[in-house]
Amino acid sequence: MQEQSYEKTLTANDTGKTGGHQAGIHVPKSQTDLLNFLPSLDSRQKNPDTWLSVTDDEGTVWKFRYIHYNNRLHDASGTRNEYRITHMTKYFRAAGAEVGDKMVLSGKVGSNRYRISIQKFTAIPPDPGTAVRIRLRGWTRVH
Repeated sequence: MQEQSYEKTLTANDTGKTGGHQAGIHVPKSQTDLLNFLPSLDSRQKNPDTWLSVTDDEGTVWKFRYIHYNNRLHDASGTRNEYRITHMTKYFRAAGAEVGDKMVLSGKVGSNRYRISIQKFTAIPPDPGTAVRIRLRGWTRVH
């Protein structure tokens, strides 16, 4: 199977800098190619999850939790139906990840082994007196 890569511009919530309880990366249900890249999770089970083995640029292996929070599908009062990759805060700190940096996740479909890297955000200095606008985006497949 061919190697695939996906990148995501990091937000404060992604990196855990907001202090919220939902630190981690949101994986949109609408991005089926990204969901197919990640291991399959059985939605018939409540909150199915798996651990991803992810190697960084230094060769350190990290364990991230990939989970489908789906109590909305199982409980009358459930509200969540979303995919997330969690347990990433220590990695982001070690990598010096900041808001605006890009996280790149690469691997082969079905291998359950991935590589991760952080591409630092570099702003082009604006003309004096000009406001700087940073546009944050979701996941993008790298071709």
